[in-house]
Amino acid sequence: MRVDKLVQIIGADFYTGVPDSQLKALCNYLMDRHAIDPAHHVIAANEGNCTALAAGYHLATGKVPVVYMQNSGEGNIINPVASLLNDKVYAIPMIFIIGWRGEPGVHDEPQHIYQGEVTLKLLEDMGIESFVIGTDTTDDEVCAAMDSFKNILASGRNVAFVIRKGALTDAPKVEYTNANHMTREEIIEHIVKVSGEDPIVSTTGKASRELFEIRERNGQSHKYDFLTVGSMGHASSIALGIAINKPGSRIWCIDGDGAALMHMGAMAVIGNNKPGNLIHIVINNGAHETVGGMPTVAGTTDLKEIALSCGYPDAVSVSDPDSLDKALINAKSKKELCFIEVKCSIGARDDLGRPTTTALENKQNFMDYLNTLE
Repeated sequence: MRVDKLVQIIGADFYTGVPDSQLKALCNYLMDRHAIDPAHHVIAANEGNCTALAAGYHLATGKVPVVYMQNSGEGNIINPVASLLNDKVYAIPMIFIIGWRGEPGVHDEPQHIYQGEVTLKLLEDMGIESFVIGTDTTDDEVCAAMDSFKNILASGRNVAFVIRKGALTDAPKVEYTNANHMTREEIIEHIVKVSGEDPIVSTTGKASRELFEIRERNGQSHKYDFLTVGSMGHASSIALGIAINKPGSRIWCIDGDGAALMHMGAMAVIGNNKPGNLIHIVINNGAHETVGGMPTVAGTTDLKEIALSCGYPDAVSVSDPDSLDKALINAKSKKELCFIEVKCSIGARDDLGRPTTTALENKQNFMDYLNTLE
């Protein structure tokens, strides 16, 4: 169905969410119509954050807000849905729009398979009535679903539209750019060169795909890398767990700005523990680029100062290849926790592939390599 028709049927004034490629039509529609406007549209750090923000909107206005997300974000909303929105607590009504990655019978990446299987069940378990929109769903069917939802919302309960692949159409074209020059793949090439045989934990999305392809081009083993293909925002915590238990080895974390923002509390924990063998790199393009390019707040956030405030003893921000190499070499030579923010352009190769090894193979090869290290 046309995305503008869905928005018209829902009739809400306020949307907040975390962008999803399955919902790109909706994201582009909101960016084209509202951009980032606190009165109508906010891209938040994670889905629980969105839910709480939407709850505040309802408390202030009495109106029903909309929260959009990929189905992987259901885990982040369970706490506020169960302990804040639920009709046994504050009875705050909300409409969720959820992109259904990993739908059973539809080919998808391994990190989406189980999440796709339990998407509707999780909503049911949370007491959220859902309606699935597919490519053949009619406007009248969505209108009827919304009419039935109105009574549920009036009782202080939540509802969800679950969006199948390709179900939303006719989005306006929106171009996402910034003024940075280095590409993410170029940045990762520099990291790989300096890190040598040190283990690397890479974050969700295109960063891990690019790291895999760089190893392929270089004829290098993939045993050095743990590709965090799902679990957005947790790569730095995984790297911390490894660094603590392999104190004699330098551990590198390739993070993204959207991921770092999603669970920024991890930086405070890392800074407090101060593992002297961890190098935390955030590639910052100010965008959720893997799912379409919609902006994050990292474009106007001083991540270097945040790292220093969290207790990282060494933090720098760079934006050119020479400064990047200097920062990488300096970090590798030190025996202290280091943070490097690298300013990055938006975009990736059209022919960027995906890992050809399975997630289990990646884990086992990486663990086998870690077992050879101190």
